[in-house]
Amino acid sequence: MKVSDILRVKGGGTLFTIDPMEPLSSAVATMAEKDMGSLLVMEHGDLVGLLTFREVIQALHRCGGVLGETTVRSAMDDHPLTCSPDTELDEARRMMLESHARYIPVIGNRQLQGVISFYDVAKSVVDSQKFENQMLKAYIKDWPSGTEDEKA
Repeated sequence: MKVSDILRVKGGGTLFTIDPMEPLSSAVATMAEKDMGSLLVMEHGDLVGLLTFREVIQALHRCGGVLGETTVRSAMDDHPLTCSPDTELDEARRMMLESHARYIPVIGNRQLQGVISFYDVAKSVVDSQKFENQMLKAYIKDWPSGTEDEKA
């Protein structure tokens, strides 16, 4: 299974973005209203960063709990972990675990294709295991009787 399979299952939902010079408080409002854990930071059509609740909490701590005039650029991760649609699911999971990343932007053909979350990866693994389990149960249930294997 590949990252492209996860994106296909998720569907072509809206990607929420923000400009790096926007106030961090605007990003927080968007994240809260949309119940999202991350925002893609875009400038001139290019991905320049990723803002997650982790960066927001760190910025709040640095600012003594008051965001004031803090910008998205000052809080965002300006070198986010990325992957391609062709990245194998196991590789994406390994990358996320090693870097403690909860979100990964997916870039293919030099364009942003979407974002996958650790939840998306975990769900696809569980769904895959569930399907495999059902197939094995169906195989065992339909095991032919009177075969050589039963006589052994």
